[in-house]
Amino acid sequence: MQHKTRRPVQFEITQATRDALHKWIKHAGLRSEDFLFPSRMHASPHLGTRQYARILKGWVKELGLDPADYGTHSMRRTKATLIYRRTKNLRAVQLLLGHSKLESTVRYLGIEVDDALEIAEQIEI
Repeated sequence: MQHKTRRPVQFEITQATRDALHKWIKHAGLRSEDFLFPSRMHASPHLGTRQYARILKGWVKELGLDPADYGTHSMRRTKATLIYRRTKNLRAVQLLLGHSKLESTVRYLGIEVDDALEIAEQIEI
């Protein structure tokens, strides 16, 4: 669910991720009505954004990277930017991010400046 708009956001997962999720669901004994990542706290039925950020920080540290350089939002932005750079399909990125306005996606990606620089680099005088 998109946090700001409360609209559903679709996404794709790799086969390796799908296989890992199937193993997790079986191991945890989850049912269809259960949250995929339940909270350990009784006040919340699912993993919260702060806990997810702590988990990501742990993964980044395990990889020997600087946690200050990676966060949940930067990972989201990086994926969207890579998709745009490879496809140049702004509408697809807008749908994946769950933005209602194309202008929001343009600002989010910062593509105006990036695209202008890329075009300038391709032109020789």
